Order: sequence, then structure tokens, then C-alpha cells
Amino acid sequence: MPDLYIDGTWRGPLDEGTREIRCPADGSLVGVVDEAGGKDTVEAVAAARRAFDEGPWPTTPAADRGDLLLRVADLLVRDKDALARAESLDTGKRLVESEYDIDDIANCFRYFGRLAAAETGRVIETGTPSVDSRVVYEPVGVCGLITPWNYPLLQTAWKVAPALAAGNTFVLKPSELTPHTAIHLMRLLEEAGVPPGVANLVLGAGPEAGAPLADHPDVDLLSFTGGLGTGRGLMAAAAGTVKKVALELGGKNPNIVFADADFETAVDMALTAVFLHSGQVCSAGARLLVEDTLHDRFVDELVRRASGIRLGGPFDESAQTGPLISAAHRAKVEAYVAKGLAEGAVLRCGGARPTGPGLDRGFYYPPTVLDECSGDMAVVQDESFGPVLTVERFSGEAEAVRLANDTVYGLAGAVFSTDGAKAQRVAARLRVGTVWINDYHPYVPQAEWGGFKQSGLGRELGPSGLAEYREAKHIWRNTDPSPQGWFA
Repeated sequence: MPDLYIDGTWRGPLDEGTREIRCPADGSLVGVVDEAGGKDTVEAVAAARRAFDEGPWPTTPAADRGDLLLRVADLLVRDKDALARAESLDTGKRLVESEYDIDDIANCFRYFGRLAAAETGRVIETGTPSVDSRVVYEPVGVCGLITPWNYPLLQTAWKVAPALAAGNTFVLKPSELTPHTAIHLMRLLEEAGVPPGVANLVLGAGPEAGAPLADHPDVDLLSFTGGLGTGRGLMAAAAGTVKKVALELGGKNPNIVFADADFETAVDMALTAVFLHSGQVCSAGARLLVEDTLHDRFVDELVRRASGIRLGGPFDESAQTGPLISAAHRAKVEAYVAKGLAEGAVLRCGGARPTGPGLDRGFYYPPTVLDECSGDMAVVQDESFGPVLTVERFSGEAEAVRLANDTVYGLAGAVFSTDGAKAQRVAARLRVGTVWINDYHPYVPQAEWGGFKQSGLGRELGPSGLAEYREAKHIWRNTDPSPQGWFA
């Protein structure tokens, strides 16, 4: 069956093209999918434009739009096993992690389904009986949604659910490496009753299938999650049509551990912060800042535990983390480690491709700890997006904050301390969008997600996530108009 979904129809690309999708864990063939080109994306935009300008979706009552999202949530739960398996085959991540993701995805659709009709506008008191003044919310229009490969369906849900809740139409371009759950989601949207043209799917590489969404005059909003360089390019392209832009561009996130932290908790969380999903997490705690009086003991224990983390494929129940997404990405991670060592970092564990049954067929890279790092190293400043932890020392709150903020990114960070007042002081001074205190990685859909500085523009999730996909309109009505007499 064709894999592009445009104007309510499943079809192939205008110019024939396909891509093999192979599992990063062992190189096995997962499937062959259609590959769109720029002309397909332009057709998808035209379909979304017609559906917005002429179709029923933007004027469908918000409660009815919400009900459709709730139906999608139920369908996601029904198909959880198939979706989790598809996600693991595309990404190589452990099946149990994919199962957790599907639960989060269903909850995301439920959240925005319930939120859809919650914000109905507000009345402004004018002091004039004959005038009513109110702010109402309307959909932005056609949304171009470009999603990454590390959490393919979760990141898609974060964009699709609020876009639909607000009454928009969209064109979705998922990562060319991980398309299968996006295809499945479109089938569920179709089953749930999304009108033709409201939801459109194009598959393919960014320069061909995704780039037209940035500069197309009929796209009203561009939402992108991915690398900083690509985000900068898309933002520049979008400037020509002055469209709304929402970007989430990753981070180089500081995990600050004070000497008075609960030792066991801090070590455990530091491991989870950076080695979950082999570090392929935008909020990964890849920069560990440890107070100097605790440094030696803490890093020794962390290295001991990191060295024992078991690698394996998605269906290996003994595995604790999986492979990197591709050979090219592994080479990028290796290059950052090599450069860090050349700049003076001390390798404490990892740093070389693992050996063992089955590992040679996948893109595995071991948990790696680089100690005695400094802020001028590329491996500290740049997002390597792999299982690589850099360790820096600090002395006191002021230095911890200075080091933590010394990066162009500002997505997330954490503070570990049993001194609640100190933890709050430091959290308040971190220039990041999310701060965890004595924890790492949890999120709730009610809270905003996004970054400061070059980690992003705009917010996803939470009430403001819905606001990204709506326009606020002020309506002033004079019920007793009369001549003003300014120029009588």
C-alpha cells in the first residue's frame, strides 16, 4: 500500500522513490517506504490549504475536535503492541521503552482532547455599557510539522495533537529514518474521522520533502524538532514569509551535584540522565558538574556502574540500552570523544566500539565517561547526542551556575542537593526551560516544554503548547454607535 497520505488518499510519490528502513540494532530490513519529493510536499500543502480555507475542520466545535482526539487516544491504546514494536524496529530502542512511549502518546492526545474547549476566550471590561470587548482564539492555519528520529511518535504527538485541537490543518514530515509509526498514526486519524486534507503525510529526506514547508507562502506555522544547524536554516527560510516558527533544537544540559546530595539517588539519576536511550535524548544530562569535595568518590562509583551497563537489541530482555540510530551518527559521536581526549579529557570508561555476540551487526557505542573536562572543549559545548558524559568540577553555588550557563543551549538541567533553599536558588539562576531538583527526565503534559537561548523558540505541551497553534483575536463591538465629531 502507498505510504504518502495527501488530501485523504494514500498514494505514492509523483517521482518514484523509495527508502529501505533497517533496524539499527542488527541491520535487518524493517521495510521499504515511499520517498516524497518537493512536488509531493507542495501538493500536500495545497490540500491542507483547501481543507483549512474551505473545509469544516476549523469551524468544527472545539468539543467535537476534542472528542476526535480522545478517539485517537483509544485507538493508540488498542494498537499499543504493534506501535511499540514498530518504534523499536525503526529506532533500535528497547521494547519496554517504546511501550512507555506509547502510553505517553495516548496521554498526550487525551490531554489536548480535554483542553481543546477549555480556553474559550475572555471578556474585557471597557467601562462603556454600549461596548463589548472580547478576545477569542482561532486556529493559525496550515502547519508544517517536522519531527526527529529519537522519539518519533512522541514528538509527532506533541505537534499533531495540539494542532488538531486548535482547529488547524497540517503536513507532517517525520524523520526519513523512522517513518513507520507516523504512517500508523495517519491510519488511526483516518479511522477516527479526520476530514480529508486536514492531516497530510509526506516521507523523505529533509532537503527534498521537508524544506518546502519552511518557505511556502501557504504554510502559516512551521514546527521543527531537531538539530541546531537545521533549525537555523529552517528559521531563515521561514523569515521570507514571516510565518510563525516553533523550534526545539536540543541541549547540552547541566546536571549539578552538590556535596550534600543524596549519594545513591544522585548517582542513579546521573546514569539515567545521560545513558537512557544511549544518550539520544534532547534533554539528556550530558554535562555532569560535581562539587570538588565529592568529585572523586562520585565519579568512581558512576564509572563502576556505567561500565556494567548491558547493550543489546530491542527484544533482548537483558539489555539496558540499545544502539545509536545509524553508522553516520556513531561516527559523529566517536569524533567528539576523540576530540575531547585530544583536548585533555581523561577517559574513565567506554570510548571504543563494543564487542560481543550480535553487537558487531548494529551501531552500538558503550557508555563513555570523560573526566577532568573544561568548558572550552567541543565535547562539552556541542551536542554529541550519544552515550557520552563529560565531568567538570566546581566549588560553590556561584561557580556551579556559571559553568552550567556557559553554553549556547538552554533546554533543561538538574540540581541535586539536600539543602532545599540552595537547590531553589540555583534552579532560579539556570537559564534553561526545565529544571529538575533531585530528579531527572520526568515531564507532564500540563507543563510547558521548550528552551532558552538557542535550544528553541516557543513552547510545546501545556496550555501554551496549544497557544502555539492558535491566534488570539480581540473583538471590540460598539452596540450604540454615533458620530464622533472629531472633524465636524
